[in-house]
Formats: sequence, C-alpha cells, structure tokens
Amino acid sequence: MKQTKSKRPFPCFTDTSRREFLVGAGAAGLALGIDGLIPARAQTDQVKPDYTLRIGTSLVELSPEHIVSTTTYNGQFPGPLLRFKEGQRAVVDVYNDTDTPELVHWHGQIIPSDVDGAAEEGSPYIPAHGMRRIAFVPRPAGFRFYHTHVVAGADLNRGTYTGQVGPVYIEPKNEPGNFDREVFLVLKEFEPSFSRGGDMAMEVLAGAPIKELQDIAEKADEQFKGPKGYEVSYDLFSVNGKMLGHGEPIRVKPGERVLFHILNASAGEIRSLALPGHVFKIVALDGNPVPTPADVPVLWLGTAERVSAIVEMNHPGVWVMGDLSDDDRGHGMGIVIEYANAKGKPQWSKPKPFKWDYAIFGKNGATPAQPDETMEFTIVKHNGALAGFNEWTLNGEAFSMDAMKPMYTVHEGRRYRLKFRNASDDIHPLHLHRHSFELTRVGGKATAGVMKDVVMLGGFQELEFDFVADNPGPTLFHCHQQLHMDFGFMALFNYA
Repeated sequence: MKQTKSKRPFPCFTDTSRREFLVGAGAAGLALGIDGLIPARAQTDQVKPDYTLRIGTSLVELSPEHIVSTTTYNGQFPGPLLRFKEGQRAVVDVYNDTDTPELVHWHGQIIPSDVDGAAEEGSPYIPAHGMRRIAFVPRPAGFRFYHTHVVAGADLNRGTYTGQVGPVYIEPKNEPGNFDREVFLVLKEFEPSFSRGGDMAMEVLAGAPIKELQDIAEKADEQFKGPKGYEVSYDLFSVNGKMLGHGEPIRVKPGERVLFHILNASAGEIRSLALPGHVFKIVALDGNPVPTPADVPVLWLGTAERVSAIVEMNHPGVWVMGDLSDDDRGHGMGIVIEYANAKGKPQWSKPKPFKWDYAIFGKNGATPAQPDETMEFTIVKHNGALAGFNEWTLNGEAFSMDAMKPMYTVHEGRRYRLKFRNASDDIHPLHLHRHSFELTRVGGKATAGVMKDVVMLGGFQELEFDFVADNPGPTLFHCHQQLHMDFGFMALFNYA
C-alpha cells in the first residue's frame, strides 16, 4: 500500500465532447420543471429548494496517508444523503463551480427525460460556473442515488472516476419498519490508472458460459488482433470515503437488526462484501422490495447496483465487513463493525464460495406476463479498435452521438422483452434509464417478480428482462461501466 500523500490534479477540460456540443451550455437561462423547461424568470425567491448541491473540486481524506483531490458534491464524499417523500414534488438547486459543463443523473427514478440528467435524452447541461434548478416528483420509493453522467473517455478526472456520487432515499408512504436502524454504505475506488487487458473473474454469477457466444468472441478477436484494450485499475478503495481502519467503526449492540443500504458507486468494478459470522437477509434490490427475501453469506454488486439487507447482530466481536479480495481489502475496501463492549483487533475470515443468483429472490413458481414484443441484442468487443481502447457494439453497431444510433422504437403501454447475448468475457451491469424492469431469465433460469434498474450480465451468458413503456420520452440504455459506455455500449429507446 502506498504511504505517500496523493493529490490528483484538478479536472481539466481539454476537448469539448460531442454531447456538450449538441446539447450545449446555452440553456444556462433555463430551469427544469416537472413538465419540461420553464423560463428562469419563473423562479422566485419564495420557492425554497429542498436541497442545494454544489459541484466543485475538494480534498477527500481517505486516510492520513492518502488524501486525494477530486470533484465532489458539497465538498464531501460521498455527497449528502438526500431524503425525499414518495410522490411529493422536490426541488434541487445545483451549482456548478467547475470550469466544465456537468450533468446530475437521478439514477433509478421514473422521471421525465429533460430532468433525468442524460444529454442523450435531451437533459440540458449545468453550465460551467452556472446553476440549474431541477424539479421532479420522486418515485419509486426506495434506495436510489445521484451521480454525474458526462463522458470521460480517456480523462480519468471526469465522469464517474470522480467523487460525484451521493445516496438518495425516497421514503415510502408505508414503511414496514422491521429493523432497528438504517446504515448507508457507499463503496468507491480512487486513484484510477490505465492498464492493458486483464480478465474479469467469471465465478461471480450463477450460470454457465454458452459455447456459441464464445465462438463469436473468438471470431471478433481474430478480426481485431493485437494487444488487449485499455482497462482501468485503482490504487485506493473506500467505504463512505474512508479506507479500512480509518474513520469511525459502525457500532452495534447484540440483538440489533441493522438495515444496510449498500451502493456500489464504482466507475467499473464489481464489488463483493461479507461480514464474518453473519448473514445478509436481502429485502430489496436497487431499492425495490424483492418477492422472496433470502439469506446470503456474501453480497455481489455490479457497478451502480444497490442492495438493502438486514443483518441480525448475533455474533459479538470486532469484525471487518469487507471485500473478498485480499488485495482490495488491503487497499481499503472495508469497514469495521464493532459490538458494544467488544475490544481487540478487527477480525476477518473468508466465507465459503457463493455465486450470486438473482433468481432466488423471485416469485416461487411464477412466470412473467407475456411480452408484446421481443428485442434481441448481441454484445461484441473489438479489442483495442479505438486508439487502444476496446470498442463495444450492440448488434454490430457502436453508439454514435452524431447519428443518435443505435435507436429502437417503442410504443407507450406495450411490454417489451429485451434479450441480451454477451459475446465477451466481461460482466456487464446493464442499466435502463427512467424505467424499472422485471427479470425474466437469468443464469439459465426463468424467474419473475424481481424489479431492478441495473443487472449484471455474466460473461458468455444470456439474460432477459421486461419493461413496460410507461414513461414517454427518449430513454437511454447502457452498460454502467464508464469505459464501456464511453466507447460504444449504449443505445436509445424512442417512443413513437
């Protein structure tokens, strides 16, 4: 582990992206309302925002030996927890104190395109040294979050490589309250750098590789010969902005039922989490209650996934809740759980291997409704095809902001089944904006009832989910790994 202070340089804006050219910062005099754009003059001092966010560069002390400079919200990491009430209109003022246009994406919420915070959908930028008022009706209830949605490309000081992320909790109208207290955990890495290639662990998810998809990948590798494309690795890891062993432990009492809301805020890492001697009872995924709560020994979270799990504190001691990877845990990915009156060095023991299986949380024996239409997508990687970066294609096409393609047309009220075939060895956290979707087949198993907005698609595997086109407007779909979405892995759904 490094023992020198590290200060990443201030973000620099060297090349305006296509998104920024197309959407432009000329919308500086506009504010956002529930029904679209309204003139700034319609804002009045009498309307007080529920929250104010300021985007700016600040120092984050991960430990006394590791202080990083990054872009944050309100000068802190993670950004402040924003609590909204389901169905009650919210107003957020966002000030951009940086030299570059920014976007705030309200991840997991079913809101209009122009407030969602994605340039591809038509959301205006928050101009450099400007502000924007954003108003929406928060929904659905549960654990959501907010983060930047700008292109990073080869700039590791932009996008989700920065500290621009914060949790959102939309309080339901009726809270079951079967826990003693809530704890929010934001998992995040820092100090990114580029490296060549590397293979992702394949044992994370249930299901087996499909030979046909492996064959497609081999043909693509033959066409794009040469070294593997750039990947991103990290030196420092943290939970709630502190490396393991720094910051305050989570103090608990025997018999307590603690509801952990856990967010993987990584720019591209798959995360695991275990607490020796304890199990996690999963009650919600991506903020949506699961039909069948289940106990698991280990959590696996793709980029941008959230897990809400109750842990019964029935194993007194001082423990490390941390990543299964000894290296990542050793570089900070963990937090101490300390029972009342317990003393001593935090203990860690690795649990038995466990594959993550979304199907165990589904409705037992149920089958999903039949779709009105099915769309199929094959994902292929072109090794190092874009100046050393991998290019990602859906059905042979990489996303183009100039052409706004690939684009698919949907009709309001219809149910669509999206079938994905992954002809790469990467795990892809698939994200659909402004809608929730229902898993219908994953890891080779049929399932129903599990509602999400991000789902991990295993290497050389298939996955299916359904969504109802019930929120008109341009809708972005992409892999949530920043490196993948920036280099082609995106598409738009447009309502006819």
